[in-house]
Amino acid sequence: MSTAIKISDDIAKEARITAKVTRRSMAGQVEYWAYIGKIAEDNPDLSFSVINDILLGREQLKGGLGIPYSFGEGD
Repeated sequence: MSTAIKISDDIAKEARITAKVTRRSMAGQVEYWAYIGKIAEDNPDLSFSVINDILLGREQLKGGLGIPYSFGEGD
């Protein structure tokens, strides 16, 4: 279910522009920013790039692209 919310014209304009570049809908862009913002608030010690890498890695694992890591093994 969706809920209508009000955002400033400036945020809406930025979301519309960024959405075109990232090939998301405007609503999808705002949801993405909210999702990343919530993760950043919950984990203030993580940079955006670390958060992004974690999310990418999780999706790669879901897609079968991961290789299990065994601690203490390897070079």
